[in-house]
Amino acid sequence: MATLLPPPKRIKRTHGTAEPRVEPEPVTEQAPSVVVQLISEDDGTPMGAPINLQADLARDALELLANTLQGQADDPVPFAFHVPLPQAGESQEGNAPSRIAITSSLMENVLNAKSGSGYTPEDVIPIYCTPQAVFRVRPATRCSSTLTGHSSPILCASFSPTGRLLATGSGDTTARLWDLDTETPSHTLTGHKGWVLCVEWEGRERILASGGHDGHVRLWDPIKGKAIGDAMKGHSKWVTSLAWEPIHINPKAPRLASSSKDGTVRIWSTATRMTEYTLGGHTAAVNVVRWGGVGNGVLYTAGSDRCIRVWDADGGKLLHILKDHAHWVTTLTLSTDFVLRTGPFDHTAKQPSSDEEAQRLALERYESIVSNHPETLISGSDDHTLFLWKIFPPNASSVSSTSSKIKPTARLTGHQSQVSHVAFSPDGRWAASAGWDRSIRIWEGRTGKYICTLRGHIAPVYRLAWSADSRLLISASKDSTLKIWSLKTQKLHTDLPGHTDEVYCVDFVADKVVSGGRDGAVKIWKN
Repeated sequence: MATLLPPPKRIKRTHGTAEPRVEPEPVTEQAPSVVVQLISEDDGTPMGAPINLQADLARDALELLANTLQGQADDPVPFAFHVPLPQAGESQEGNAPSRIAITSSLMENVLNAKSGSGYTPEDVIPIYCTPQAVFRVRPATRCSSTLTGHSSPILCASFSPTGRLLATGSGDTTARLWDLDTETPSHTLTGHKGWVLCVEWEGRERILASGGHDGHVRLWDPIKGKAIGDAMKGHSKWVTSLAWEPIHINPKAPRLASSSKDGTVRIWSTATRMTEYTLGGHTAAVNVVRWGGVGNGVLYTAGSDRCIRVWDADGGKLLHILKDHAHWVTTLTLSTDFVLRTGPFDHTAKQPSSDEEAQRLALERYESIVSNHPETLISGSDDHTLFLWKIFPPNASSVSSTSSKIKPTARLTGHQSQVSHVAFSPDGRWAASAGWDRSIRIWEGRTGKYICTLRGHIAPVYRLAWSADSRLLISASKDSTLKIWSLKTQKLHTDLPGHTDEVYCVDFVADKVVSGGRDGAVKIWKN
């Protein structure tokens, strides 16, 4: 029987339009394998043998791998990862980044980097792992309260160590206390005869100190809102900054240091409210004083005579003079600033029951910061530069003067104008500097290497503050805005407009931000 052929295909009618083309499926290129070496940034030791991975392995999987190598897969710690640029070590230009952060995968951030990383799939790629805080601070997104009361610009603002109270100082000659739980005014502190230029909390929140344009230092009881005794007089010109003795050195009655335009620094006993001793030596105004935690305490003072002086706080002996700046030194920061300021209080909000327990908790927190790295100082100046100093060796139990000249570990250049403020992150791994050139620069806190520049303000940046987990940075500017920057993306996270004039001061505690400025209003921002 003859085979029946199928009927011919019906001709498709397109009525003059072109027949749609069927696109061939794209051939997906497989990601190459790369050999990586995970290195702990704390001590620079490898976490294990080099490992062969797919280049498109996600960052979260890399975090899981790092925790497994550390033997803490059950209780994982968040990590940040970065790859050092191979050319960065040879010629460290002031504006050349020294590392690439891994935010998505090795393929996207390193091998296919737009600017070129210098790495190929044939290289063994070193990945530095930096442990992050186990808690996370939520970035502020809105203004929850605008508190009026000051009749002049707010010149300084400072959170108490627990974050329950806020102190502000103003040009109306008063300081004010605000309750942050209810976001309401608590007390008005009257007594100064001039602008209140600085307010500083004692590490256990028992006393607030304020310094004024009248040259007086006053102590206040924050619970009652009353002055403790009369003004402490001695300075002949206005007080520029205050610093309390750390709680891990003196938990019972910490002393207070005040620097002044008259070129002296006075150490006050809070028990007798008398000057214990005066530090002379600066030939011009002392702009800033910091009380470090090495040994029995170290005082760092910086002035308009272009010098930084380092003193033994136990008697006031001069240890070192650092003379590398070419103009006024206006700002100092210590890698231990955050733990010295908050004393025994951490993110768990546990209250110490006695002086001894407070001292033990404060010492544990201090030693956790300096265990891998000594207390580091960064100074910022009107000569547009910063210097990073490592004056005392790691785990120094006592301080002593040496005849040899101390050289700065690194010179941090790149700002095009005066440096207005510099601040270390709470974990001491980063430092941020703000300048009159409208930019903020991020530096590696241990080596002083340049990381990135954050641009967005359209006027000079006055102040910076870090979140407690070191992941966010907030800046206050003359352009009347606050800006929150993310260290992970190295970009602007949130813009906070709302002030009607220049913002002079900002502080960050838990997930609240407080700012004050020329408009005389205290603004509280939260998530």
